[in-house]
Amino acid sequence: MAYEVNDIGVILRGNEYPGRGIIIGKSSDGKKAVFAYFIMGRSENSRNRIFIENDDKVIINPFDVSKVEDPSLIIYSPVRVFGKKTVVTNGDQTDTIINYLAKGDSFENALETRCFEPDAPNYTPRISGLLDFENGFSYKLSILRASDANAEGCNRFTFSYHPASGVGHFIHTYAGNGNPIPSFFGEPEVVAVGNDVDVFTWLIWRHLSVDNRVSLYVRFTDIESGVSESRIVNKNERGV
Repeated sequence: MAYEVNDIGVILRGNEYPGRGIIIGKSSDGKKAVFAYFIMGRSENSRNRIFIENDDKVIINPFDVSKVEDPSLIIYSPVRVFGKKTVVTNGDQTDTIINYLAKGDSFENALETRCFEPDAPNYTPRISGLLDFENGFSYKLSILRASDANAEGCNRFTFSYHPASGVGHFIHTYAGNGNPIPSFFGEPEVVAVGNDVDVFTWLIWRHLSVDNRVSLYVRFTDIESGVSESRIVNKNERGV
């Protein structure tokens, strides 16, 4: 193999604040498509969130409605399904992508209409993933990132993958903690993926910063049958 497959736990331990992250890959037995999405937060507004699963859609809701300050960048649907495609993102570009797919257009064209988040001075990247079950299984990851520290332009990168058993790719919003927070840079990181949804869920959760982790969603989908199983961990509900 021409590339190193990393332990997701090691990567997360080495980054105090990856922010929001998407992992997509294929189980080591080659039978399941795998994805995970997590959110973290440093402010009370960002930490006041939980994931709720509604059929095959995931919704972010405030845990305590009375504490909501600005919902515009923290309340959205990170996971939606259209036909044989599943979209996972860190913002309301989920809906943009679904709308484009519904009219026969593409993942890439949808993201041409969007840019990084308007949260100066961080200019948080928008990260997105597409799992496509039309002909077996394939996937893409995207990042929309400020072109420079002054955010004078938006750079768009899309990575398209032919899945390999036991291998996934991890993209996240931040390279670490800071003020402003440095954006993720480079290609998605190559990580190992196993066969057990519970093992993978807790591998991710226990290595996210205890102070900053908020919620995690993981889904394993049988590529042949389409049957899925999923897990949610919400710090506000579990206190973990």
